[in-house]
Amino acid sequence: MSTIIQTNQLTKIYQGKEVVKDVNMRVKKGEIYGFLGPNGSGKTTVMKMLTNLVKPSSGDIEIFGQKVTHTSYELLKRMGSIIEYPIFYDRLTARENLDLHCEYIGYYNKKAIDSALSLVQLKNIDGKSVKDFSLGMKQRLGIARAIITKPELLILDEPINGLDPIGIKELRNLFKMLCEDYGITLVISSHILGEIEQIADTIGVITNGKLIQEVPMDNIQEENTEYIQLKTNNVKKATYVIREILHITNFKVLDDSQIRIYESTVSQGEISQALILNNVLVEEINKKNHSLEDYFLKLINGGGISA
Repeated sequence: MSTIIQTNQLTKIYQGKEVVKDVNMRVKKGEIYGFLGPNGSGKTTVMKMLTNLVKPSSGDIEIFGQKVTHTSYELLKRMGSIIEYPIFYDRLTARENLDLHCEYIGYYNKKAIDSALSLVQLKNIDGKSVKDFSLGMKQRLGIARAIITKPELLILDEPINGLDPIGIKELRNLFKMLCEDYGITLVISSHILGEIEQIADTIGVITNGKLIQEVPMDNIQEENTEYIQLKTNNVKKATYVIREILHITNFKVLDDSQIRIYESTVSQGEISQALILNNVLVEEINKKNHSLEDYFLKLINGGGISA
């Protein structure tokens, strides 16, 4: 699989402060790359440099195998993007805004406007000015503008902000479709980790301006061992039942009220029944698994990986 984006020691300094430091990023063709990091971690600055809106202080960027420079106009024609909040002419309709955008970039396929609006589920809006759109509708229109030319690469900064759960699900399906059916490579930043977990092929985690990890989602999911979380008022007795009666050895006492059981051959019901029969109060018992959020928080909080 070829590399679409490659950065080398990418650094940006504002007013003497390094806000992005030595970022070496690799995005493969045809994948969805989830770009994760806390607010202020440098995500948006990196994305602005990728789209040539901000010039690096040092380091370089290659996209489609070409080095990005201040004259990379043809390169940018192969990309679509939303960086921060999408801006429109508020007194114009969605269609008029997209028509102007197509004129500006020299793209004259008028049917593409209907196609883009349909893909983002913006319907029955003819005659309605953008100033009367909700935040979610404006986000959808921003995505329509970004995909109208069916670019090879989409760079989207927090694209699901302001959307309700139904809208988020629709765009999740849209992103997958653009990647799978059209072969578009997507770089998506988001603070909604559960959504990135469902669509990303690779994640990159950035904090304090440094990219501390790039890892395939498959690797994370392989590490996500299922476990049973038990809460009780008598950990000592519960531990005895688990070890001596159920013969479970693969468990961990988390604190004075919680136990985590990793044994997959014993069901949640069997554990609960054995505890109750031995007069151990079960306050809560749930099957869980480590998620992308667990992985992300471990990295951000240290997790043995140097930041």
